[in-house]
Amino acid sequence: MQIKPKRGRSVPDPVRGDLLPSEGRNVEESSYWLRRLTGGDVEKVSTEEKKTVADTKKQGGE
Repeated sequence: MQIKPKRGRSVPDPVRGDLLPSEGRNVEESSYWLRRLTGGDVEKVSTEEKKTVADTKKQGGE
């Protein structure tokens, strides 16, 4: 599932050992991430948001 931290939140990613980036990332649906969703620390990224992020990166020359 694709998730991102809510504004102003720093959310650790236990699998990668770093913080979830502000643009979000694809993570395995687990009890950890479901608790973060329920607790309001992260939000799911919609298909439209993913497309916008990808388009922005393409325009930036990356």
